[in-house]
Amino acid sequence: MVLPVLLAAGVPPLNALATNKFQSVFGTLSSTINFFRKGHLDLKPLRPALVYAFIGAAIGTLAIQQLDTAILKQLLPWVLIVMAIYVAFSPRMSDEDSEPRWSEGRFNRLIGGGIGFYGGFLGPGMGSFFAVAFSALRGFNLRKATANTKPLVLVTNTTSMVLFMIAGHVWWKLAIAMAIAQVIGARLGSQLVISRGAKLVQPVMVVIILLLAIKLLIEA
Repeated sequence: MVLPVLLAAGVPPLNALATNKFQSVFGTLSSTINFFRKGHLDLKPLRPALVYAFIGAAIGTLAIQQLDTAILKQLLPWVLIVMAIYVAFSPRMSDEDSEPRWSEGRFNRLIGGGIGFYGGFLGPGMGSFFAVAFSALRGFNLRKATANTKPLVLVTNTTSMVLFMIAGHVWWKLAIAMAIAQVIGARLGSQLVISRGAKLVQPVMVVIILLLAIKLLIEA
């Protein structure tokens, strides 16, 4: 939701993407540490997915600086609406684990690399895409899916952030101020996810996804 706000405030697209990546890294790091300390996150099984997310993010970040994003921006709102309907009504979006549909290897390659590329290329809704994929394809409950999403988002955004920094696209004063707010908000948010589980995550995901879809449709 931050990226559309930056664009609406008049920040040029590449600067908005770069600044958003910078501030997002610190919020995601804060929530990742909290999930890990509370025992809701095991990083070892995620290592292959993190590698694929890194590769995908690097390719996506380099691509966004060269390609037109118009087609993706037109498709994205409808993808988000379909995803919101799935989150709202799928029995897999709960506090209970379910049977995996994809193997770890397949998930790591296609979801880790694919969403990593999307995160580097554009990014809105990336965390929601990862969380839904963990629940729908690996059978994770929503609390576990949310926790496992954080390291993947962190690697994706950090990779993208570094490349944007090298290219000189970050607006530093804005990025640092937003990063401080992100650290505080992410810590509080992750604590709520741990304590409330699907009762909190499911409706919040639906609302955020729909708001983002509506925002993108209005812009289009």
